[in-house]
Amino acid sequence: MTSLATTITSDLQPIRPSSIPPKVGLALVLAALADWLFYGQRIGLSLTLFAIATALVSALFNHTTLDLRRATIGGSILVAGLVPAIEEVNTLSFLILLASLMIALLLATNPETTGLPERARALRNLFLLGPFRFFLDALHIFSMSGFTRGIALWLMPAVLSTVFVALFAAANPVIEQWVSLLNPKLILDYVSIPRVLFWTMMLALVWPSIHVRWRRKTIATTTIVDGPVPPPLPSQVSAEFLGPSTILRSLILFNLLFAAQSILDGIYLWGHVALPANLTYAAYAHRGAYPLIATALLAAAFVLVAMRPGGPAEKSKIVRPLVYLWVGQNVLLVASAILRLDLYVDIYMLTYWRIAAFIWMGLVALGLILIVARIALDRSNRWLVGANLIALTITLYGCSLVNFDAFIADYNLSHSNEMSGKGLNIDANYLFTLGPQALPALDKVIAHRSDDNCLGSRRDRLVEVQLQDLAWRSWGFRNWRLQRRLDALAKARPTG
Repeated sequence: MTSLATTITSDLQPIRPSSIPPKVGLALVLAALADWLFYGQRIGLSLTLFAIATALVSALFNHTTLDLRRATIGGSILVAGLVPAIEEVNTLSFLILLASLMIALLLATNPETTGLPERARALRNLFLLGPFRFFLDALHIFSMSGFTRGIALWLMPAVLSTVFVALFAAANPVIEQWVSLLNPKLILDYVSIPRVLFWTMMLALVWPSIHVRWRRKTIATTTIVDGPVPPPLPSQVSAEFLGPSTILRSLILFNLLFAAQSILDGIYLWGHVALPANLTYAAYAHRGAYPLIATALLAAAFVLVAMRPGGPAEKSKIVRPLVYLWVGQNVLLVASAILRLDLYVDIYMLTYWRIAAFIWMGLVALGLILIVARIALDRSNRWLVGANLIALTITLYGCSLVNFDAFIADYNLSHSNEMSGKGLNIDANYLFTLGPQALPALDKVIAHRSDDNCLGSRRDRLVEVQLQDLAWRSWGFRNWRLQRRLDALAKARPTG
């Protein structure tokens, strides 16, 4: 039977398993070079040497697409980027070297990128998405038999579950004790886990510059095919990694792990049950806040990738409820992180960074809720980004109207040992760093510590700053309100 089929050239080069092993060997050589240059060593000239080696290996494997003009431009850009790093390796010289190496590799590996949008997409594919291709391409070296396919289905759930367990162990001393019972030292005596992770990271970073999938022009042709139409080429992202089966396995594991963490928080944090020996509520609360927020952000990224619009899992009647349940657990996780930080602040007082953490956690919780809304309402990721930007704008605008200096000073004073009889003594030095807005609180501290003359002299300097702020050129409504408050307190203060 003859049928009509339209074939379109692939936007990306297909993987040729026979061409991968030599590239894997060179990638291992670069990883070994990185180990010799960087691992446990101070970085200096080694960074320049590794950048040159990466560029040479990339040019070796992509010489068929490299012409003299692009090679000259790319080499000149790389040399210019190497100069600051040779002078001294610091943050700025590192960023310059990284940018020059990225541009040089782009010129060497993407011959048909001309416009700025195409070059930006090529850079994104090469350096943001490219490192993840190493793990996908590694599976193509082997035939996808039933055993290796099963490994592929469980690899991402197992890896991400391990990451979540590590974050929970950092956040929860109880889980840390459970993990310690596994006695990982028996393995660590023979294998250096940090070194294995270092090699894996370096392989993933150098792989995109060696095994490149560069863009080709799309050409549509119509052909007559005798027989059934062959299936299209597989997509760039393997179905074994982001298909419904893998996502379902991941969500089941993640929900179980998060449920264990939520149950422990319910027992110890919300229920105030006595902690195991050698653990205090302050340590339990302090350790958990920031790792749990990192966990929620990682979970949100997974949900966005797994439930991408038009993806195979978006319409699944089994996956959707599990996603909603998991996002709900993440919102509960953020609520626990907020409570942990609140308990910690109740003991160790309030600072700008801790206020910022409260606001950030609230935005993370709102972002998780908006992700559920995007899935439930079948909205696009552009809608999700827009909604988060609106929330961020409203939050920042509201923060610009809040007098955080006075709020922190008053809160710390009211919760100090001097005023409430519990907690820590007020940190007067920190109050002085808040500026004139802390003067009402400082007056109460000075009245309580009448024998400390140093506080009085420092307070006078703050008053001078406040009076300077009342001049018409530096006048502000907040400073004017502060002066009225200080005048009212002065009138109410007993004389004689």
